Amino acid sequence: MATLTLKINNKNYTIDADPKMPLLWAIRDLVGLTGTKYGCGISQCGACTVHLEGTPVRSCSIQVSVAANKNITTIEGLSSDNSHPVQQAWIIEQVPQCGYCQSGQIMAATALLKKTPSPSDKDIDTAMQGHICRCGTYPRIRKAIKTASLLMTQKNSSK
Repeated sequence: MATLTLKINNKNYTIDADPKMPLLWAIRDLVGLTGTKYGCGISQCGACTVHLEGTPVRSCSIQVSVAANKNITTIEGLSSDNSHPVQQAWIIEQVPQCGYCQSGQIMAATALLKKTPSPSDKDIDTAMQGHICRCGTYPRIRKAIKTASLLMTQKNSSK
């Protein structure tokens, strides 16, 4: 066991954990933020995606010791009231069906739009590759990403 500090959503959490514990379990079980989901445990589905230093990563495959003292953003860190443009777009386009994969999808889409504010279909396909939705909401996900891009453009132009 080791004492580690996790910087999640701009707040520090001191935890005692096995340094090899997956970051996902530290976030969910030790910190208590349950928006990040367990899907496969082998970094294949994307349900557990969080941002580590601004980069989307699969938290089921990252050791908690690797993430210690680095900036981590979970779905809860985007907004406390679903006001983030990507979250708003997901609501507008009625993306979720069962919803289980959606926090990982949203985190991947947010990273894409930060890097590429007006993504092409190819950009979207590349960024979302490997994020599995068993309900098959891929067309709505693509539409929501384009809607989020517009919302972000409108938000930035009104500043």
